[in-house]
Amino acid sequence: MNPISVLHIDLFQAGKNTSDFYFNTMKSHLVLGHRHIEKPHRHDFYAAVLFTKGTGVHEIDFQRYEVSEGSLFLLSPGQIHSWELSEDIDGYIFFCSQEFYEMHYVNQKLRNFPFFGSVSFPRKLQLNAQELKKNMSLFKELGEEHQAKKIMKEGLILSLMSQIFINAARLFSKDFDTMDSAAGLSYFKHYQDFENLIEQNFTKHKSITHYASLLGISSKHLNRIAQTVVQKTATDVITERVVLEAKRMLMYLDESLVEIAFRLGYEEYSYFVRVFRKSSGMTPTQFMRKYKA
Repeated sequence: MNPISVLHIDLFQAGKNTSDFYFNTMKSHLVLGHRHIEKPHRHDFYAAVLFTKGTGVHEIDFQRYEVSEGSLFLLSPGQIHSWELSEDIDGYIFFCSQEFYEMHYVNQKLRNFPFFGSVSFPRKLQLNAQELKKNMSLFKELGEEHQAKKIMKEGLILSLMSQIFINAARLFSKDFDTMDSAAGLSYFKHYQDFENLIEQNFTKHKSITHYASLLGISSKHLNRIAQTVVQKTATDVITERVVLEAKRMLMYLDESLVEIAFRLGYEEYSYFVRVFRKSSGMTPTQFMRKYKA
């Protein structure tokens, strides 16, 4: 089985000195990188893609999203993605390394943004006309600044990126407008802590009671938090993280299905298959046939 390729920013830089930040229009980006991005691949950087014209399908971690005017995608390092886009596609795209952003914003981490810190958050925002106009202006200014040679250039680039990320975070969390702001922030913080614990423990612990205990809250309250933040039960969040890892392993590890199940903490392969099928709608074997093809 061929491993999933991991793409680095300098692959797209065409001889430029910096490998920490990249910006391009979608038309130019596809001409530069089309040979790399039609097949599933991973990045070692954070990315934002705004489509302003055209249609297609963008698949991120095996979730299919429709592409149309106003589709904004935000991707984290390690996610597997690919796309099929129409000939008239256009828009903007930028990448940045974690170091580029966080060396300048000591108290702001990229993972603090919900779409970068959570594997359960959707990766797509569908912008309305007003939101699209606002984001197009920010992306356009970001591209112009990237090409310019002016003082404090890096500072303005970082500021524009932050505006794009903050606007997106507000749109993702607009359902919290009806809640008390302190309660909303508390829910986000608890949910982020929950996902951090899952990342550390999901191969060993899959019980909601285990994570609720670590967080010092009841299982009922943890469910309420998960359903409010991502519209899923806490158990679904745990299971989907395990199944996502299983899919990634099936794609890039040359190991048997039984070995992968054991790595993920399942001693009974048949139970692993049932969990995988219930979550994804197909067996591990069917999944491999689909994505290897």
